[in-house]
Amino acid sequence: MAVDAACSGNPGVMEFRGVIADTGTEVFHRGPFVEGTNNIGEFLALVLGLAYIKKYNLNWVIYTDSVTALAWVRQKRCKTKIEWSAKNQDLFFMVRKAEMWLHDNTWTTPIYKWDTKAWGEIPADFGRK
Repeated sequence: MAVDAACSGNPGVMEFRGVIADTGTEVFHRGPFVEGTNNIGEFLALVLGLAYIKKYNLNWVIYTDSVTALAWVRQKRCKTKIEWSAKNQDLFFMVRKAEMWLHDNTWTTPIYKWDTKAWGEIPADFGRK
């Protein structure tokens, strides 16, 4: 599985998704959310990917192009500096739920850093560059 996020502005309108890496078939897609960031989206995509693979007992790996999301998942905490507001409360509810999932679960799914320079854009990319 490959995961990615896209955000128009920072903060801005954000969405994220996970796809089957070799076919591009979308497994999940969430958003758009207002007042989000790309890092929050990458974090949520990674956690949702882990949860999906665990729920369906799949023998998959996950690729992400986000060093920040990898670090936040290892730390089991989204360290965004964006403040909670009425506009982004749905997004922050998802962030808190993702952090709880990380604290309450274990996983064996390997997570790999996608090498964009060597391999091109990650298959889950939204193509908005």
